[in-house]
Parts: sequence; structure tokens; C-alpha cells
Amino acid sequence: MKKEVFRMERVTFKEKGTTPLENFNLIIREGEIMGLVPINHIGLDALLRLLRQNLPLHYGYIYYQGNLVNHWRYSTMKYNRISLIQNESCLAGDLTVADNVFVLRNGFKKWLMRPKVLRQQLEFFTDEIGVEISGDTYVDDLPPFERFVVELLKAVVSGSRLIVLEDIGAFIGNRDLERLHEIFRYYSQKGISFLYIAGHMEDAWKICERVALMANGQIIKYYYSDMMLPRRFHINESEDYERHVLERTRRHKKNQDSFPVFELVNVNTKSIRNMNLALQPGECVVLQAMDSAVFSDMVGMVSEETTPLSGSGYLDGERMTSAIDRRLGVIQEFPIQSMLFSNMSYMDNLCITLDHRFPEVWSKQRVRKSIYEEYSPLLGADCFYSNVNKLTEMQKYDLIYTRILLQNPRAVICIQPFKRAEVGLRLRITEHLERFLDKGIGVLIVAVNLADTLTFADRLICVARGKEPVEYRREEFGTLPIDVPWRHLYREDEEEPETDEE
Repeated sequence: MKKEVFRMERVTFKEKGTTPLENFNLIIREGEIMGLVPINHIGLDALLRLLRQNLPLHYGYIYYQGNLVNHWRYSTMKYNRISLIQNESCLAGDLTVADNVFVLRNGFKKWLMRPKVLRQQLEFFTDEIGVEISGDTYVDDLPPFERFVVELLKAVVSGSRLIVLEDIGAFIGNRDLERLHEIFRYYSQKGISFLYIAGHMEDAWKICERVALMANGQIIKYYYSDMMLPRRFHINESEDYERHVLERTRRHKKNQDSFPVFELVNVNTKSIRNMNLALQPGECVVLQAMDSAVFSDMVGMVSEETTPLSGSGYLDGERMTSAIDRRLGVIQEFPIQSMLFSNMSYMDNLCITLDHRFPEVWSKQRVRKSIYEEYSPLLGADCFYSNVNKLTEMQKYDLIYTRILLQNPRAVICIQPFKRAEVGLRLRITEHLERFLDKGIGVLIVAVNLADTLTFADRLICVARGKEPVEYRREEFGTLPIDVPWRHLYREDEEEPETDEE
């Protein structure tokens, strides 16, 4: 029987008058790749903090590598040698790979550093996992896959016996993700354990031996690799969400051919080859970047940080000279961090892209009053008098999506709209996207992981580096890989999914 590397026993954790974790139990064994799928985010942040630091507990015990490191009578506040890898890098971008892996770690005590020796040490680790990364490369110049490998190597070199991976499928392409899975398996055979946090069961199922389902600060069920992949979880928001997805799928209507609202014609970048796209009114197209280089080029074009080598974009048949055009709405990745202005009022945030339609929106109170009367039932009247920083996450998303709706664009580009969103928030984003489609606004979703995006897609276009894009129409979604979320909803030859009851 495998040894335990980490155990939380009957842990109750309280902070700021709330109890994010109550009677929480978790066991991770040595060399295990264990999955964790949170139905909502309640307790997830608290869990991540307790994994890394021994914070005061209301009750319970925490063990790491066989030692009692935290308990309710006394907490040391010390940090455990457990590494957390997320979308936001913890590496020093202006230092080299070798410096990040070997120098910026606990226990490094040398005053004189020899770069040649550090490079040789790095080569030993990279050769071991079959990845070529120069030790002299600056971290800021690394693509996402190599940056992730560097963080992983840093965790291994620092002596972490447990590495936590949070939602890596949202920012690593499918091909790179497969390579990472092989690296995880290699290190797990050497006794290193992984906690693989994923937004969907399908993501965790590809790599994990055991998957825990978490909701409201508790582990509510375990699934094992020898069990059949569950299709549906009848748990509060999750059940409502799948019912919503199924309803959307059944009432879907094919778009009639009409004049495209947004087009890409023969677009080429360093990674994208001959991209052609015609987005119809009220149509949803998903562009899946099969690797990080393609995704970077796509996002770069939207933000005008990358200029295509050739090709053109068109809005309503007119050639685009700039991505900053009010006829095109753009919702950035994790928009509550980049699309809200804390020094402006709620109303100003809502109307900031409306003055092309109503130039008097800033000078005449009646226009703003009309907006309040129309949208307060949807957004909540209290929000209009609240500080933007004090809004809930869902209220912030409501504000951003309603702002784009007021802008009344011909097409909207959404960059990974469901990233880091719990089930309840995904449902809300779903409703906002449906409003765009119902108004005849074309929606283009740029994503790395398909996750929930297939529920809206009329077409899926997979773009791999240096290859011609491959297109799937909605009736072909059933031919996609078995681990794609919601795939069973598009299979005409399958019966309605059975329930998965405990």
C-alpha cells in the first residue's frame, strides 16, 4: 500500500466570519496524480492556502510527509514545501531559466554562482524529461509550455513532494498538455505526488487515478480510474447547468446563409497558416488554439500587439484598419481584472463604450436615467450605487457583458470566457452569450480548452501551428475525442444521458 504524502483530517477553517472549509478530509498518496473538480469555488482558495502554509485551524489536523504540521491547538504559520503552479507565473521574468530553477529557491546558500555549472545541472533535468530549454534564456522570452516546465522543474529541484496544478488546461494547448501529462507520469513514478485541479471531470479523467468532487467546502464524492466516466452530477448548480446546456442544444437552429458580419481572409502569422473565417449574424464560432503559440498570435491580433504577416479582417464587408472599432466588441480573458475601472462609477463603467450611439450620454441625465430604468431589473438597482471594487465576481461579469451589449456591436470576440469560472458563474456567462446571439450578434470564442464552449458553437475551427485549420460543423461534434465535455449531447445515436446517482 502506498504511503500518504498529505492528509487533512476533519479540518474546519474559519476566517472573516465565514467557514470555507468544514469537517474537510483529504488524502493524497505518494506518487499519486489525484484530481479535484470543484463544483463551486467555496473553500478552494482556503484549501490552497492551507496546503502551502500552516494557518490557524478551528479544528482538525494536517499531516505532510508523515509529520503532523498543523493542528487546531497550535499553528506554526510556517510554509510547507508544497508547490502551486497556476496561470499566473511565480517566476522572475527578468532572470534566466537556470537562475529561477536553482538560485531562487529555499536552501540556496552559495555566494559565488557559476553559470556553466548551473547550465549543466539544468541539462540533467531537461534531458531526463526530454525537453530542450536553454538555461541562459530569460523567462520572459519563454512560451507558456516551456515556462510551465520551468516552474515544474523548480518545484522538483526545491524538494516538493506534492505539486498542486490549478486549471492548467485553460492556458496550455492540447498537444502541449499531452506532453505535460507524460512528464507528470514520469515524476509520479519517482514518488512525487500531484493534485490536479480541473474545471471539468473530463480534464482530470485523462491523467488522474482518482478524482474528488468538491462542493461548498467539502469533498462529496470520489471517482476512480476503473469506473465509467460519469456524464452528469446531480448536485445543485451542476444539475441546473447541464439542464441549461441540454436545452440550448435542443433548441439550436441552424443559421441561414447571410452576409458575414466579421471575416478573416487568408490571415497568416508566425504560427497561423491561411486562416479564413466568415462569421454570420447570430452565429457562434469557436477557434480552438491547439498550442500556446497559436493562442498567443490570436490574442495578439485582437489586442493589436501582433500584426499579421498577411491577410485582412472585415466588418460588414469593410476592411478593418484597427481592432479598436465599436462595431467589434472584445471581452478579454478573465475580464474583471482588465476591463473595469475602479476610479469610475458603476454607471460610467457601464456606458464607457456607448457614446458612439448616444454622444449626449455624458452630458444629459435623461439618457443615463433611461439606461438605469431598463437595466436595473437585470443588474440589480443596488449595483448602480455601489463601488466597483465591492461588487461580487458575478456582478462584475454582469457589468462587463452588459456594457458590450449596450455597445451593440456586429460581432463579439470572447477570449476564454469560462476560464476560472465556477458552475454558477458559467451559467450566468451562458445567459449573457445567449443575449448576444438572440440579438443577431455574431460571437467568436477564442479558447485553448473547449470546456463549455461547444454548448454555443455552430462551428468549431481547430488551429494548429503551421497547419491548415480544420473545421467541424455542429452535426460533426459527435466525432470529437471522447474526453471533450458535453460531447454526448451531440451524439444522435446515443440515448439521453443516464443519471449518476450515489
